[in-house]
Amino acid sequence: MFDELRDLYQEVIFDHNRNPRNFRIMADANRRVDGFNPLCGDKLTLFLKIGADHVIQDASFQGSGCAISTASVSLMTEIIKGMSEDEAEALFKQFHEMTTGKTEDVNLEAIGKLAVLAGVREYPARVKCATLAWHTLDAALKNQQEAVSTE
Repeated sequence: MFDELRDLYQEVIFDHNRNPRNFRIMADANRRVDGFNPLCGDKLTLFLKIGADHVIQDASFQGSGCAISTASVSLMTEIIKGMSEDEAEALFKQFHEMTTGKTEDVNLEAIGKLAVLAGVREYPARVKCATLAWHTLDAALKNQQEAVSTE
């Protein structure tokens, strides 16, 4: 069972790294935040288009990073489209708890495809790679303009 999960984890990570979804500059974004992980050099710019109803209509990114960082932001931009800002904030909190290992009570069904990144909690140096996009999202949802760093 563990080997099957590890294989799925690797397959999803590699797929999203090789073929990142929503990798583009969004000209009509109304939120834009830069994120940087000085530990390994991952950099990204997150673009969001949020409607007057506080629903994320579109999400995209540009940048470069390791496979885990790229896969995490690719998965995130897919999943948050159509969510309200409150739903995305709640998902950020669940994802952060899952990857940092602060709780074992994460609802993996609710977190969906993101569960493949749960394994990073076993590798503390990789947690920042997986969470960079999510801290950048948190800043964008709070409409913060300054760049986000994992340090």
